[in-house]
Amino acid sequence: MRKYENRERILVTGGAGFLGSHLIDRLLARGDEVICADNFFTGTKRNIEHVLDHKHFEFIRHDVTFPLWVEVDQIYNLACPASPIHYQHDPAQTTKTNVQGAINMLGLAKRMKARIFQASTSEVYGDPTVHPQQEKYWGNVNPIGVRSCYDEGKRCAETLFFDYHRQYDLHIRVARIFNTYGPRMHPRDGRVVSNFIVQALRGEDITIYGDGSQTRSFCYVDDLIEAFIRFMDLPMVDKGGPGFPGPINLGNPAEFTIQQFAEKVIVMTGSSSRLIYQPLPSDDPTQRQPDISLAKEYLSDWQPQVQLEEGLKKTIDYFDQLLMHE
Repeated sequence: MRKYENRERILVTGGAGFLGSHLIDRLLARGDEVICADNFFTGTKRNIEHVLDHKHFEFIRHDVTFPLWVEVDQIYNLACPASPIHYQHDPAQTTKTNVQGAINMLGLAKRMKARIFQASTSEVYGDPTVHPQQEKYWGNVNPIGVRSCYDEGKRCAETLFFDYHRQYDLHIRVARIFNTYGPRMHPRDGRVVSNFIVQALRGEDITIYGDGSQTRSFCYVDDLIEAFIRFMDLPMVDKGGPGFPGPINLGNPAEFTIQQFAEKVIVMTGSSSRLIYQPLPSDDPTQRQPDISLAKEYLSDWQPQVQLEEGLKKTIDYFDQLLMHE
């Protein structure tokens, strides 16, 4: 059943989420056969309803903390709530999703001899003391804080991936994703892009946590998905050794303060919203900017192409339509 008609059979966990649904679109467009596994904790059927009848698409409602038996050539492991509101709702389950989910997907990849991609995160760097962040930086993470279920869960998942790589010669790809935005983001995920746009479109006060001087780097989703696919498609053997497993930073190095970003959203939405300030949440990083030198080196000189204004316009249009139908 695998490689039927020379078509790759690919599992995407968390495929009904923001990133997963865009990835599925790209994989189907290039002719792959795709299995989407999602339990709809943060993903939604709305994100994949346009492909439900596609002849090369299959959906399985599944929680990755339980084993999954399917025949596949590749696995993209994207399953995990990624916003503080969602991953702090059930922190124990978040840790299980990161750790047990990784164990189950790695076990599947080992049985199938499949290549496997791990969607890690810039949060493995914690509140960094190095700026911008390079992959060789080990991070500054609070292991017992309110964000630790996600931060340490992702760090442990990376450990598991590299142990399987060394112990079982498993072909892995580990990507550290920096702030990404675009259509299909969850409107109530608590992150700055969705928060600011929804508040601005509704004419509500825009809430800035802290004084607004903390920085973020925003990558449009199409650029990120392009990097995913280039990374996954690297040769499994390179220069006589195993292909590059990562970790690799994926994001846009253009850095903005939260204050600057909020002001840009107000201008682009034509909103009359005011800026209000609340205390900074515990362990919230003050700086976030990727060094993407490795991505440029390994991914055919990949770098983000979509400018913030262009990506924001598409994202604002999406949320505008979404709110009209609420």
